[in-house]
Amino acid sequence: MTSVPKKMTDNFAKVRERMEFAASRCGRRTEEVTLVAVSKTQSARKIQELYESGVRHFGENRVQERESKLAQLADFNATWHMIGHLQKNKVSRAARLFASIDSLDSISLAEKLDRARADCAADAAGNSELPETGNRLRVLIEVKLDPEPAKSGVPAVDVVRLAEAILRLPHLDLRGVMGVPPYFDNPEEARPYFRRMRELRDQVRAQLGSEMLPVLSMGMSNDFEIAIEEGATEVRVGTALFGEREKA
Repeated sequence: MTSVPKKMTDNFAKVRERMEFAASRCGRRTEEVTLVAVSKTQSARKIQELYESGVRHFGENRVQERESKLAQLADFNATWHMIGHLQKNKVSRAARLFASIDSLDSISLAEKLDRARADCAADAAGNSELPETGNRLRVLIEVKLDPEPAKSGVPAVDVVRLAEAILRLPHLDLRGVMGVPPYFDNPEEARPYFRRMRELRDQVRAQLGSEMLPVLSMGMSNDFEIAIEEGATEVRVGTALFGEREKA
């Protein structure tokens, strides 16, 4: 392996430091929060550099972009998250490429993912050339926090109904919720959105069972400290780790 450029190690160190300070301010441990590096539009070379720095979770927005980097990163012992809107015609490919679908927002998509995961397991059984998928696919429900029509996610009032439907599907493992608030220059303005996300997650847990939905995925490069203070267990960080996005 090549030596890791100083810029990447410095970026990772700075993000970890920010996470540590945020966790300490609210009496939490940094280990309680998973760092997901948002690698969309970033080259396989940069992903490798960040992997060598110690990052083990990566998030992609598009199935085809994950596929384009697959050969160069096939040997990485990393967890890949689908964090963008998943189109139904790409569900079969996503079920094979990702360990977690963090943007599930409808019952119909959940049912299609469940069937696709079942097919993956059946195809891989007894075939050493196919990747081991395991029995269940980890999923998060994406909650719509941004009122803009173009933004995806399920309305808060429908989260329980969607969660109950997912729990009936044998090949999906519902672990929590994910949300993206509107962008604010002042990250403090995002705090009420993160607080509502935590409260919603807790309300759903109260209805479904105290062990349900442990994952609260929220917070990005400009506001992840606030998200950690409000209870985030996963943060999705791109620019602060990689620098400015490369052109696709």
